[in-house]
Amino acid sequence: MDPLIITVAPIGAEVMPEQTPYLPVTPAQLGETAAAIRAAGASMVHVHCRNDDGTNTHDVERFRQARDAIREASDLIVQFSTGGAIGMTPEERAAPLALRPEMATLTCGTVNFGDDIFENSFPIMRGIAAKLDEFGVAPELEIFDLGHLSNAKRLAQEGAIRLPAHVDFVLGVPGGLDASVENLVDCVRGLPPGCSWSVAGIGRMQLILAAVAVAMGGHVRVGLEDNLYYSKGRLARNEELVARVVRIAEELGRPVATPDQARRLLRLGTPTAA
Repeated sequence: MDPLIITVAPIGAEVMPEQTPYLPVTPAQLGETAAAIRAAGASMVHVHCRNDDGTNTHDVERFRQARDAIREASDLIVQFSTGGAIGMTPEERAAPLALRPEMATLTCGTVNFGDDIFENSFPIMRGIAAKLDEFGVAPELEIFDLGHLSNAKRLAQEGAIRLPAHVDFVLGVPGGLDASVENLVDCVRGLPPGCSWSVAGIGRMQLILAAVAVAMGGHVRVGLEDNLYYSKGRLARNEELVARVVRIAEELGRPVATPDQARRLLRLGTPTAA
C-alpha cells in the first residue's frame, strides 16, 4: 500500500470556541496546531479561517496570515476550504484561491447540512473549478453522497476538472450519506479509475472509518471540524486524533507519509510564495 496520508481539519466552520478550548481560532493558533499535528504524524492541514471572536471569514488577508503561520511552523501541505460557511457567496468562497495554496476542496454537489442547505449547483461548481484552474490549485473533490461522484464525472466530461484526482468522502453529515463501513465501501467502488481517496467520518465514526480506510489502502482525515471527542465525554486535541491513527497504521504495518511523500503521491508541485 502507499504510505498513509493523514489530513487534519482542525477548525471547520461549525464548531464554536465555547464548545472546546482546543479550537485554533487565530492564525497564530493555527500555526501552533500545525507544529503539533506535524510532530504527531500529519501530512496535510485543511484550512478554514475565523475572526478573533470565532465567527467565520473568507477574508483573503486572514487566509494569508493563516497560511504563513502554518508554513512558518511546519512543512505540511496547506489545503484551503472553498466550502466556507453556510450563507457565503461562491465568490467569497473562492477568493482565497488567489493565494495559490497547494490544494483546495471542490464540493461536488448540493447537500442538506443539518437544517441548512450547502448549495453547490453545477454553475457554482464550474465557477470554483475555473478558479482552481486559473490559480493552478490542485482540487480535492469532496463527496457527501454517492450522487456527487456522478457529478464529478460530469464535470470531468465537460472539461471543468481533470480526472484522476484526490477524493475525500465526508460521511455522517446530517443530510448526507450516513457514516458506515458499508457506505464507504460503496463510495470506493464508485471511484473513477486512478483516483486516490480519503475518508472523513463525522463524530464517533471518525475512528472506525479511519481504521477501515487504513486497512483498505485509502487515506484519512481527522480533526475537530469533524469530531470534538477523543472518547465519550473527553474532548480531543487535534494532535491526539492524529497520533491515534498513526498507532493504528503502525499496528497494521502501514507507513505514514511525510508531507513530501504525500506531495509526490498527490502529484503536487513545490509550494509558491504568493
